[in-house]
Amino acid sequence: MSEENRRTATAEHAYPRADVFVAEALGISRSAAKKLLDEGRVTAGGAPVKAARAVAAGERFEAEIPAPREADLTPQDIPFTVVYEDGDIAVVNKPQGLTVHAGSGNLTGTLVNGLLYRLHSLSSINGVVRPGIVHRIDKDTSGLLVVAENDAAHRSLAEQIAKKECAREYLALCEGNFPEERGRVETYIGRSPSDRKKMAVVPKEKGRFAATNWQVERRYREGYTLVRFFLETGRTHQIRVHCKYLGHPIVGDPVYGAKKQRFHLSGQLLHACRLTLTHPRTGERMTFEAPLPDYFVKVLSGLTEI
Repeated sequence: MSEENRRTATAEHAYPRADVFVAEALGISRSAAKKLLDEGRVTAGGAPVKAARAVAAGERFEAEIPAPREADLTPQDIPFTVVYEDGDIAVVNKPQGLTVHAGSGNLTGTLVNGLLYRLHSLSSINGVVRPGIVHRIDKDTSGLLVVAENDAAHRSLAEQIAKKECAREYLALCEGNFPEERGRVETYIGRSPSDRKKMAVVPKEKGRFAATNWQVERRYREGYTLVRFFLETGRTHQIRVHCKYLGHPIVGDPVYGAKKQRFHLSGQLLHACRLTLTHPRTGERMTFEAPLPDYFVKVLSGLTEI
């Protein structure tokens, strides 16, 4: 393997499983990390590492990334906004209802299909089904995400996210009135024991650490609060789960929200509004913003601010 296809990473703290650490360190999915481990492509001290093995703080791993192969995906002209693009990174504003990447048996109609149509190249680190994808937002969440157009950019962005140097801010309309102006939520998030399709706050040994900071933006007489969230970690459905945990689910959330919805919505009122990162090539600190989508603005305009 060339040096271009080898990655080294040192654990800043202990991890319950090697696949969890490798996924976070390389900026890839946990299933992709497990595949590398199962194939013997990840070593520590020259010995292959098992996916379920615990990782001690300070351990140094070396990963061998297989040579990329062409993705069997069809480029499609899918509507979304490219906020910025320069050959290294692209920042896009994803509309609500658009899935970021393909799942099993479904290789069309995703943001990735649109990226293949709109951009000249995408990184290969995250596999053939997720080219360019460094981080994700849920299908029914709108807003900003950064895409890597080459492997060097992908490695830099993944490292920034792992080291919490990439700032991600969200706006959400939540049920109820938050009792304080700002706060912080620290829990462990894992699969719900009652429904494997959902995530939930779970005991430490069954989940991954998740931290979210929040501050109130506006309060409404009708019993809603517009809240700005600052992600420290990026667990699946993190903000949605934390809002439910706080007793203030996001308006329109079909999974974690109220069963009876006042508004006719296609999904949760959660928008990735601001993204700050360091450019992988130039080192410039860059901030991007995306305005609230029209359906979100329409709901807010019908409420009375306190």
